[in-house]
Amino acid sequence: MWKMAAEGGGKEANEIKTQFSTREGVYKLLPNSEYSRPNRVPFNSQGSNPVKVSFVNVNDQSGTGERICFNVGRELYFYIYKGVRKATDLSKPVDKRIYKGTLPMCHDSNALTATAESVSLLVGFSAGQIQLIDPIKKETSKLFNEDRLIDKSAVTCLKWVPGSEHLFLVAHSSGCLYLYNVEHTCGTTPPHYQLLKQGESYAIHTGKSKSARNPLLRWTVGEGAVNEFAFSPDGKFLACVSQDGFLRVFSFDATELRGTMKSYFGGLLCVCWSPDGQFIVTGGEDDLVTVWSFSDARVVARGRGHKSWVSVVAFDHCITSTQDCKALAEFSGSDEDFHDNSQFNGNRERANSAQSGLSKQNSTNGSVTYRFGSVGQDTQLCLWDLTEDVLFPLSRTRTQTNAMSAETGANGNSSASSSLPRSNSLQHSAGSSPNSNKPTSIVDSALIATGVSKFATLALHEVRKERNQEKEHKRNHSISYISNKSSDKLNQIIGARAAKTDAARMLEMTSCPRMEEIPLLEPLVCKKIAQERLTVLVFLEDCLVTACQEGFVCTWARPGKVGLLSSQNQDSSPSGTVV
Repeated sequence: MWKMAAEGGGKEANEIKTQFSTREGVYKLLPNSEYSRPNRVPFNSQGSNPVKVSFVNVNDQSGTGERICFNVGRELYFYIYKGVRKATDLSKPVDKRIYKGTLPMCHDSNALTATAESVSLLVGFSAGQIQLIDPIKKETSKLFNEDRLIDKSAVTCLKWVPGSEHLFLVAHSSGCLYLYNVEHTCGTTPPHYQLLKQGESYAIHTGKSKSARNPLLRWTVGEGAVNEFAFSPDGKFLACVSQDGFLRVFSFDATELRGTMKSYFGGLLCVCWSPDGQFIVTGGEDDLVTVWSFSDARVVARGRGHKSWVSVVAFDHCITSTQDCKALAEFSGSDEDFHDNSQFNGNRERANSAQSGLSKQNSTNGSVTYRFGSVGQDTQLCLWDLTEDVLFPLSRTRTQTNAMSAETGANGNSSASSSLPRSNSLQHSAGSSPNSNKPTSIVDSALIATGVSKFATLALHEVRKERNQEKEHKRNHSISYISNKSSDKLNQIIGARAAKTDAARMLEMTSCPRMEEIPLLEPLVCKKIAQERLTVLVFLEDCLVTACQEGFVCTWARPGKVGLLSSQNQDSSPSGTVV
C-alpha cells in the first residue's frame, strides 16, 4: 500500500501542470497561443544554444502592437504576438532566418525607435558576431565583430542602452563587455585600448583609434563569462552576474563600481531589477534566488524552491506595488526620529497609511509588496512574494512598539519584546537567545544595534563549530605555548590573527551571508510546466510567457484574462531566409 501511494505521489509530482492558483486567481496555459517552429516538431536541445525570447511594442493602432522574436537552434523567428486575444498562426511569420556556421544566442529590439514599419533588432551569435537586422523590412543592416577581431567568444547577452537610439552593450563568455555605436564601423585590425579606470576585479578601457570606431569601451569584469547583465529602470546603473559567482553593480555613465555580492555557491546565471530600482534578484548554480538591496548593499533574503540551476529571474510589474513600499522605507528612519513625538506621529501615520494600502491589495495576513518569478533547469516555475516584513522588519517592529507605548502611556524607554511579524513567505523560526556567545557578523551587529531580533536559530553545525573554536582558543593559549613566547610577541600574534579573522569574516558576511543570517523565502507557486529545462520567463500585462529548450514558447493567461481564441490552420510552413 505504501509503495503504491509513493508511486502515485511521484507520478503526480512529475505531471506537467497546465494551470496553477495564486491568491489573485488562476493562471491558465493557452495551447492555441503556443509559438514554436512552424511544424511544431520538438527541437533536439542536447548541447545546443539556449532558446531565448524578446518582445518589442511597435505602437500599432490596431491593438496588436506586440512583436515577439525567438531563436530555436539555427533558426530565428519574428512574429506578431497575439497573446490571449487570438490563436497563433505559425504559417505567417513576419520574418524567419536560418543561419549557417554560427548560432543565434540572444537578441534585443530598440523600443525607442520601433514602429510598425521598422524595427532595429540586434542578434548575438555563438562565434562572437553581432548582427543588426530589420525583420519587418527583411533587411540586414550591419554586422559587428564580423572578423572576430574584437572578441572571439560567444555573445551571452546584449541590450540597447536605455534611452539611446545608437548605443548598445554586448557581453561575451570571455568576461568582457563592449559598448558599440551603430553609426560607427569596426576596424580591419584588432583594436588597441588605453586604461580609463580600474578597481577590484574590473577594468575599463577606451579605444585608442583616432577615428570613431567600435568598440567605444571595453569592460573586463571578474573571472569567467559574464552570463547576463541588466540596466536599472532609470538606465543609470548596470548589474552584471558572472561565472565567478559575483554580482557587480556599476554606475554606467561614471563607470564606477557601486556594490558587489557573492553567490552561495557556483556561478550566477541571471539577474533583474525591481521596477523601482531598489532591489536586485539573482539566480544561478546554487539553486537559490537571492534578493540584494541596492541602497543597503546587502542580501535581504534568499529563496529556496528550485532543484537545479536557476536560469531566469524576472519581476512582475503588474503585481508589484512600489509606492507603498517606498512609504515604509521612508518610515524606517533613525532611532532619534522615534524619540521625537511629532516626528513619531508623522512617521506612524505614513506607516499606517502604507500598511493600509498594502492590506487592501491582499486580504491575507501577508500583504504583497513585490512579486517576482524564476524558472530553472529543473523545468519548474516558481513565483515569490517579497513582503514588507522581510524588507523593512525594523519599521514594523518600531510601529508595534511605539503604538503599544502610546496606548499604555509608557515613557518610551522600554525595549521591544514582541517578535517580528512573519511573512507568509518565511519559514517559522524562533528568535535567538540574547545571551548567546555566538560571534556576531556585520549583519548581526547592525540588527542588534537597532533592536531587531535575528530571524533564524543557530544551526546545530554552527554550535559544533563554536565548540571547536573554543577548543582551538584554549589550545593556542596553553601554558606551554605562552612559556615559549614573550607576552609582547604573543599579543602581536593574537592581535594580527584576530584582525585577519575579523576582516575575512566581515568580507564573507557582507558579500555572502550564511543561510541562517537572513530570511528564507518559500515559493508561493512551484510547478513543473515543461519536459525540458526552462530558459525564458517574461511578465506581460495580460499574461506571462515561458519557453523551454524544446523550442516551445507558452502563454499563460492571467486570472480573468482568458480570451476567445480562434482556431487557425497551422500546418503550412513558411519560406525562410537562409543566412
